Amino acid sequence: MASCRTGGFLMSATASNSDLPPSTRAENMVLLADALYGRKEYRRALNLYRQAVQQCRVTPKQTVSGGRSSVQATSRPPSVNSLHASTINENEMEGIPPKARNLKINLTLAKLYRSTGYDRAATAAYKECLRISPYVLEAVIALAELGVAAKELHSLLPQVQPKSIRSPVDPFEPVRWFQRLADGHCSVYGHNYKEALEHFNYLGQKFPNNVHVLLETAKAEAAMGRNDEAVHNFEKARQADQYNISSMDEYAMLLRTRSNQVELNRLVHDLLNIDPARPEVWVASAVYWELRDDRVRALTYTDKAMRIDERLTSAHLVKGNLSLSLNRSEVAVMAFRKAQSLRTDLRAYQGLVRAHLANSKHKEALCAAREAMKAMPHSAKALTLVGDVYAQNSEGRDKGRKFYESALRQEPGYLGAVLSLADLHGAEGRNDEAIALLQRINPLNEAAKKGLERLEKQMKGVDPDALDEEEDNEGEDADADAEEGEFL
Repeated sequence: MASCRTGGFLMSATASNSDLPPSTRAENMVLLADALYGRKEYRRALNLYRQAVQQCRVTPKQTVSGGRSSVQATSRPPSVNSLHASTINENEMEGIPPKARNLKINLTLAKLYRSTGYDRAATAAYKECLRISPYVLEAVIALAELGVAAKELHSLLPQVQPKSIRSPVDPFEPVRWFQRLADGHCSVYGHNYKEALEHFNYLGQKFPNNVHVLLETAKAEAAMGRNDEAVHNFEKARQADQYNISSMDEYAMLLRTRSNQVELNRLVHDLLNIDPARPEVWVASAVYWELRDDRVRALTYTDKAMRIDERLTSAHLVKGNLSLSLNRSEVAVMAFRKAQSLRTDLRAYQGLVRAHLANSKHKEALCAAREAMKAMPHSAKALTLVGDVYAQNSEGRDKGRKFYESALRQEPGYLGAVLSLADLHGAEGRNDEAIALLQRINPLNEAAKKGLERLEKQMKGVDPDALDEEEDNEGEDADADAEEGEFL
């Protein structure tokens, strides 16, 4: 069965090549549709089968290769037995001698090992996949996520030929872009999002409207705080494939940070219509209901997502945030720890810090923040997180200030560090310094405006976190209006 990601790149290459005959385009569509059908992504598969039939109508007598009589004959999805892996269990597969294991068995074993936490065994199995077939994208991405260094990963991939003997007829340079894809994912694992964006932007030029590249670009931009660009690329990915659900949980979480209830409503409505059996759908639903301030209902949806896939990191992150808002700090700690064990994610560390501080466990909060700094030594956000813990106590404010300044040296203009440092200046009565710091930010920036408003309230002796009566009433009116457009 063709890999869905490989099929996606094949489709992107097909779209960019106007010289391909309709029969070849149709065959490529069928290959990707078959792979999607095998993954039970039926709406996406059906959409591609229909497109393939349309291509066939352009040249109705044209047949396709690979033993198919015609694309029209393949518009009916193949049987489940022909697409799914054998139902033999892990022990039976391990009983097969290593030399007798084909690609399908090694890939299945790798997934099983990874899902059960045997990362070393999974790494070995994925490497064996690449030795059998060096173009298995799923194995490349998995190895990057498992921490295999880019240099080692390159050694398992096809090598770039010298320019003198490289074929001039292939405009996509498949070996080179394949290596760039591996480098991009390795950069994401190493939390070097700026470098990751360089790789993904290169791939985006080679493969316009490729869903995987657009999603990875969006996630890297979101991690860097470039939320407008991230939303734009998430939307481009949705336009490229309206039935895609992968990473839509991350998109929902991004919309939540922007309090964009209208777009979040539309997204969840679409996802529920596509496939309610996917866990990302219920994470997005949970995020929507959290925004609607129905946290108990949202929590039931995170549990539903985890029943479908216990290893979905976003479900544990959302559950942690919800539990914290419901004053269930111990449950929040467990949820964030689980998220952290699945993937090194700054949001898990940030949640742990908040949960420990809610329990007045300053030492544990500092340990979690330092863990983040160790895992992401070049991250301004991780440095700021350590500073936030120190700034909680008057005795640690000097250390907190040093970490904020270090974060700004690492990433000049990082908004989180600027706001935290300005808050610290205000708390210590250095209002002029705080104002000067905030005025350096783009005056149109909403966070900077809020920071100045908070500082003005502090200078007047008013609690900056207290809502006045007018703001409270406005919030109630907005909730009432949103109720009219409810979809669930």
